[in-house]
Amino acid sequence: MLNSATIFDSAISEHLAVAEQLRAQQPLLEQIARAMTRAMMNGNKILWCGNGGSAGDAQHLAAELVGRFRRERRGMPSIALTTDTSALTSIGNDYGFEHIFSRQVEALCTEGDVLVGISTSGNSKNVCAALKEGRKLGAYTVAFTGAGGGAAAEIADAVLSIASKDTARIQEGHILCGHMLCDWIELCVCESQPAERALSTR
Repeated sequence: MLNSATIFDSAISEHLAVAEQLRAQQPLLEQIARAMTRAMMNGNKILWCGNGGSAGDAQHLAAELVGRFRRERRGMPSIALTTDTSALTSIGNDYGFEHIFSRQVEALCTEGDVLVGISTSGNSKNVCAALKEGRKLGAYTVAFTGAGGGAAAEIADAVLSIASKDTARIQEGHILCGHMLCDWIELCVCESQPAERALSTR
């Protein structure tokens, strides 16, 4: 029988449980946040990739940095590798879907950048290929995954694994973590430079 308890109550309870378990991952989140902030301070960039809902998360989080999250400050270099339909379709057609992100990483990524691959299973072949290419080029690689980490956990420098097997709950955990990372980066950038501090207090 369809009722509120089976949909709403259970979803809310599961969501809260996922959010609560992130407390134990604060040291890892801080490690990732510091790497991202260092990239911004050094004139590098953050690249994001993922499929489906994870592609949406990649675009969302890239936009928070290019635009703004909470504070007025300069735009920060952050690129979602999921938006250029000409690149995606030409690479997919010529090289295969598995290479749609890794080819862009090869073209755009430089040493000192951060590459975030988002995959709820951790097994998306194109995300794993991108992480491998990023590591080869000297980027700090981060995998956002679900429970267990999947194949991406064997590749990335840092693995943020949401303790759930439910895709929706994993995605909710990913976007919460992404927002916290954006908040950290933005605050650090604004606090470190007088011009940024002036903008943030307007």
